[in-house]
Amino acid sequence: MKGHDAVVALYKAAIETLKSKGAILEEVELLKETRPLGDAEYAILQYEFKDGLNKYLSQAKGKVKSLAELIAFNKANATTAMPFFSQDILEASEEKKGLSEKEYTDSLKKSVGARKIIDNMMLSKKLNAIIGVSIGFSCITDLINGDYSTGFYFCPPAAMAGYPHITVPMGDVHDLPVGLSFISTAYDEPGIIALAYAFEQATKKRKAPSFKATFQPA
Repeated sequence: MKGHDAVVALYKAAIETLKSKGAILEEVELLKETRPLGDAEYAILQYEFKDGLNKYLSQAKGKVKSLAELIAFNKANATTAMPFFSQDILEASEEKKGLSEKEYTDSLKKSVGARKIIDNMMLSKKLNAIIGVSIGFSCITDLINGDYSTGFYFCPPAAMAGYPHITVPMGDVHDLPVGLSFISTAYDEPGIIALAYAFEQATKKRKAPSFKATFQPA
C-alpha cells in the first residue's frame, strides 16, 4: 500500500473508532475555506521572521547581529554554509520593512479571518471540534527538487486564527508516525484536550520512536 493510501486508511480507521465511542461526525471543507488566506499568512511569516530574528541576534553573543549580516555571512561562506540550496526565504524576508507597514497590517487582518471561518463552521454545524490528518510524512531530503508536499497538512487554519490545536498519534506506516489533529475555537483548550485524550485512550497508538539509521519499507 502506498504511503498516501496508507494514511487515508489510518484516518478512516480513526473515524470508525470515534464513531464507535459515540461521536457524531459531519464532513466539512475547512481547508478549502481558509486556503485563500495562504498568501497573507506567508507575508506575515516574512515580516515577523525578520523582526523577531533581528531582535534576537541584536542581543545574542555571536558576531552576526541582524538578518542582513546573516545573509552576507552565508554568501561569503556559500560553499560550506549552503552548498546545495540558496537562502530565498531569508532574502525575501530581508526585503520587508517594519511591522507598521500596510502590507503587514493588511495581511494580519486577512489572516485572522480564519477565526470567523472556524467560528461560523463550528456554530452552523454545532461542532465540538474539527479534525483532520495533521501532516504527511516528513519529506526525504531532495537535493535536486528541494521540499515537496507529502499530501496532508491540516495545521494552517488554527495557526492563522491563533486557535487551539492538539495533535495525537493516529498510527504509523513503516514506523513513520501519523497524527490526528483536533482544533476548536478560542480558549477551548480543555475541550479539545479532553477529546484528544479520549481518542488516545481508545486507540493506544502512542509508541516510542526507534530512531532508525536507515529505512527499509516492508
